[in-house]
Amino acid sequence: MPEITWEAPFCAEGSSCFRLGTDAEGNAYIAVNGREDHYLTDSVDALRALIADIKAGKADHLL
Repeated sequence: MPEITWEAPFCAEGSSCFRLGTDAEGNAYIAVNGREDHYLTDSVDALRALIADIKAGKADHLL
């Protein structure tokens, strides 16, 4: 299992809390808070694009 540095949980109103993380190899991770052992991983650039789309209102249904 990679050494993941998790950020503080992000909790939207009325929905689950998610955590974002990174490792030393440049991978990015997203997991439901409390379930960090079950995560999705991709590049940091892909995670940035997902976050940008969420902030732009393109993917708010994911949260």
